Amino acid sequence: MPGREEMPSTLERSSKDAQRTWIKAHDSAVEQYGEGERAHRVAYGALKHTYEKVGDHWERKEGGRKGPSDPRSAKPRQQGGRSGEGVDESASKEHLYDLARRLGIDGRSRMSKSELLDAIRKANRSETRAARSS
Repeated sequence: MPGREEMPSTLERSSKDAQRTWIKAHDSAVEQYGEGERAHRVAYGALKHTYEKVGDHWERKEGGRKGPSDPRSAKPRQQGGRSGEGVDESASKEHLYDLARRLGIDGRSRMSKSELLDAIRKANRSETRAARSS
């Protein structure tokens, strides 16, 4: 099935550019690996190189920075690793603080970088759930 028809709701609320990145990577992966979970993983991997998840949608990374955003994106599939759930773990603490402010995360000024990452992931999941149920 074409990526346009399988596009996740978080991408439907994102820029046309983010949508185009996901669709092209998905469709290419379907040609190479067939339909299914692997095509979705490849598409998200491509998306995470230039975009990060903010709340219920995807935005271009700060300063146009490119590259893997979490340990799983940086390694070949067989080596595993955990997902950053779309949060750019290599972003500066200042950038993460700004995202936390935009997402309305309380206590952000006292958080370490690791705590900011966890709080942003939690806020993203919450906003995505709310957007899907409305």
